[in-house]
Amino acid sequence: MSLNNLDIAKVTYFKLNNELNIPVDGHIPLDRDHAALAAFFKENVIPNTKLAATLKEHLTNLIDQGYLESDFLQQYSWDFIQDLYDYLKSQHFQFKSFMAAYKFYNQYALKSNNGDYYLENYELRVLFNALYFAGGNTQLAQQLATEMIHQRYQPATPSFLNAGKKRRGEFVSCFLLQITDDMNSIGRAINSALQLSRIGGGVGLTLSNLREAGSPIKGIKGASSGVLPVMKLLEDSFSYSNQLGQRQGAGAVYLNIFHPDIMDFLSAKKENADEKIRVKTLSLGVIVPDKFYELVRNNADMYLFSPYDVERVYGVPFSYVDITKEYDKMVANDQITKYKIPAREVELEISKLQQESGYPYILNIDTANRANPIAGKIIMSNLCSEIQQVQIPSTLNDRQDYVQMGTDVSCNLGSTNIPNLMTSPDFGRSVRAMTRALTFVSDHSNIEAVPSIQKGNHLNHAIGLGAMGLHTYLAINQIEYGSPTALEFTSVYFMLLNYWTLVESNNIAQERQQTFANFSQSRYADGSYFSQYIEHDFRPRNPQVQKLFQNIFVPGPQDWLRLKNKVQKDGLYNAYRLAVAPTGSISYINDTSASLQPITWLVEERQEKKNGKLYYPAPHLSNETIPYYKSAYDTDMRKVIDTYAAAQQHVDQGMSLTLFVRSSIPEGLYEWKTSDEEGKQTTRDLTILRNYAYYKGIKSLYYVRTFTDDSTEVGVNECESCTI
Repeated sequence: MSLNNLDIAKVTYFKLNNELNIPVDGHIPLDRDHAALAAFFKENVIPNTKLAATLKEHLTNLIDQGYLESDFLQQYSWDFIQDLYDYLKSQHFQFKSFMAAYKFYNQYALKSNNGDYYLENYELRVLFNALYFAGGNTQLAQQLATEMIHQRYQPATPSFLNAGKKRRGEFVSCFLLQITDDMNSIGRAINSALQLSRIGGGVGLTLSNLREAGSPIKGIKGASSGVLPVMKLLEDSFSYSNQLGQRQGAGAVYLNIFHPDIMDFLSAKKENADEKIRVKTLSLGVIVPDKFYELVRNNADMYLFSPYDVERVYGVPFSYVDITKEYDKMVANDQITKYKIPAREVELEISKLQQESGYPYILNIDTANRANPIAGKIIMSNLCSEIQQVQIPSTLNDRQDYVQMGTDVSCNLGSTNIPNLMTSPDFGRSVRAMTRALTFVSDHSNIEAVPSIQKGNHLNHAIGLGAMGLHTYLAINQIEYGSPTALEFTSVYFMLLNYWTLVESNNIAQERQQTFANFSQSRYADGSYFSQYIEHDFRPRNPQVQKLFQNIFVPGPQDWLRLKNKVQKDGLYNAYRLAVAPTGSISYINDTSASLQPITWLVEERQEKKNGKLYYPAPHLSNETIPYYKSAYDTDMRKVIDTYAAAQQHVDQGMSLTLFVRSSIPEGLYEWKTSDEEGKQTTRDLTILRNYAYYKGIKSLYYVRTFTDDSTEVGVNECESCTI
């Protein structure tokens, strides 16, 4: 019986998995999940997998029938491919939960055109990834296969899903586009959004440069419609265009908090907004300079500035003006139209919307630019708020041709699995292989439909390696999430990722005699980037953390000094190397907790479309780990912020930091809660947490997820366009 004719009523694995949620004698019956996993293979996978008798015959059939590309295989001998597949099989990989296997076979495994059969297993998907991203380098292919079969490295969904397939989207996870204040740029951006959503991941766009509603056009007062109609056009574009039907098109729009349309921008996401302006599927992000926090702290009025006037006065688009530095001059300048509003009114509106919808994302733009080691200005972020790279504006003519082509951003992502990478026989070698794999994607990404994206990629070779499974690793080692011990571990781990990606980027630059563009103007070239590592020893001091790293080389100041000298001599190939993206379904497959955040539940409940509810136990759940697996909704979010801050000091881009709060906050969790509030979540709670994150040096905040009294979640991100 094929997959399409599978009788759901007769299979047992859904029922067995559901029994996981029914305690037995007060205990979680984990054996039910193991039984569901075995039943899934027996009743679903084994009878519906079609593999030829030999590997060569199977791959030949896949190529002949149009399922598989042939070029990437032709870079290797058949003997090598066979040996590598034999090696993968010899590792005896096994999924550790029903959800892991279910997610892999439903979302990632290659299926026949009619959907009746699986045409690959996990080992084949890993094989295709390793061969593809090694680019003919047999040593690297072997290393990547090792990293992936042991789940130390996980390519992002677009890469892992598409590697080797004949009919596929791109490998790139996300794109960033800016729109300047003219109709040609708006038109080109809408077309670009269509193209990018069709071929790849999520698309982020900044609207900050567009003149506000009611501003003049060619001297006609009140002619501009502002940013809202552009948002509606973009939302329609994303809903129309998706990646061969495999993924829902998704986009995010960013607006500077000093833009005059900021209140209308936020209102567009409200449930009760007029349908003419309401955006249902578009994600919203707010770009927040330091000056806003100062004005809020002082309970002062804030001025919102006309982007059209600002560009006329300063000669650059609104996004490129340092508002914190120029604020007082802009207020005093009579040539700039401005609008006054209490700063705390905007702050309140943000908190109210985050309670209702989980939006907007927050990008602390001055924090991002202070830490940015690359010459230029960061002006926005992406669909998941972790990509932060410099951009240069483009100039277009009436044919929408480039008069002067700027640079926009594409980024391909991957993630380390912390519990597994910590057991690697060679931590540095593992990370160096991952850096090579991600660099391959950057080198071979060619987004012709959007030349500014293509140019930015060719100049910067940017990648984004991150991590998942922090809470799982801490629980396994009986360390409380957010404790001083946990924070020190997080810092050392990300220092190592930073060190080894720098080492390998330097090796690539030396081999190819090529650096990223403008390397000579970077803080890497002048050596100042390395000061924090030379002047401060980041090696662990806590005995428990020292023990965790006892078999792993941890560089000290002298090692960093040697690396600094090498980088100054030979340069770096990748302008950006690290970013912590959210991890969606892929963290289930990897049997680990998502990203750096705490787990949400000991047994997570997911609604899986037509198949109803599925249950997923926390990874490595046992009597020993349960005390260390506190739900994110019962965790002080300052511990989460502290955790991300510990990592952020080593990460050259950003991190997708989600805040988890209950609508009824547990007593004693936050000392500022008063008895008259009766534990109810208020806008003040979110305001305090956002400001705490800012003062801790957090570059961006992703969703706010609220667990309500009726057991629903507000602000749950189901989009996987940009997740790993």
